[in-house]
Amino acid sequence: MSQQEPTIQRVAIIGTGVIGASWAAYFLARGMYVAASDPASDAEAELHRLVQSFWPALQQQGLAPEASLEKLRFAGSIADAVADADFIQENGPERLDIKHRIVAEIEASTRNDVIIASSSSGLLMSDMQQGAKHPERIVLGHPFNPPHLIPLVEVVAGKQTSSETVARTMAFYTAIGKKPIHIRAEVKGHVANRLQAALWKEACYLVDQGVVSVADLDVAISHGPGLRWALLGPFLNLHFSGGVGGIGHTLEHLGPPIEEWWADLGHAPLNEATRKKIEQGVNEELSSYDDADLKAKRDQLLITLLEAKKAVGKLP
Repeated sequence: MSQQEPTIQRVAIIGTGVIGASWAAYFLARGMYVAASDPASDAEAELHRLVQSFWPALQQQGLAPEASLEKLRFAGSIADAVADADFIQENGPERLDIKHRIVAEIEASTRNDVIIASSSSGLLMSDMQQGAKHPERIVLGHPFNPPHLIPLVEVVAGKQTSSETVARTMAFYTAIGKKPIHIRAEVKGHVANRLQAALWKEACYLVDQGVVSVADLDVAISHGPGLRWALLGPFLNLHFSGGVGGIGHTLEHLGPPIEEWWADLGHAPLNEATRKKIEQGVNEELSSYDDADLKAKRDQLLITLLEAKKAVGKLP
């Protein structure tokens, strides 16, 4: 652990769906004790199944010396899960009424200084922390799926979140091997999901207009810019595209055509016809593959890429 957060040894997971279970596996792999709670009747069995399925990938990436599956405990209630927690990762449904109820239950049973980080993918933190007794310690800690593999975590303060909470949250995620970014203003979908949504919008439009097939569009990304995006972000890639002139040269000479492309981007409403066209395209693309095998290969390649990025040294 970092010097900033030496006491975080016990983490509570509230909500143990795929995201919550993935978080639980990651915290366990970093040597922490994890207490998890979820009201679903099959939640305990499903949590253990998911964590077990994630464990080989975490082993391949390297476990902390204290890592153990024996440190996972399924709690019978939120109060039980958070009673001894040093950090809380909330993963409940994307509904404000449920979030408010969960926060109230957490605050009734935990220390006042314990950070409550929410994995919410779209709700604004300012809305979530309304009515809380200690809103200053509630912050967004949005992972990129799946959290046990992808390093990114988006940290966003609400209007009542303290700067100390943001700093502690950033330090904690950094200390356990994550790549947190501080998003300085609240926007729907945060940052990474908005960037994805922009790409999805044009992808759906191009398929809907018959410009390209679903399969070929996937190739256009996975064997084209997606390879570079996995190494450096869009601004740095533009910078290196400019040669000795860097980003300034790129923006000066490619700026006008880029603005023309922006103006020509389309919109295809996701009505039934568009949805069926995309679904049919995906089914055709997958017709010669086994889904489970393809996902396993994807995860293996992701682990290999993460290991390669570590091996070459620090990257932005």
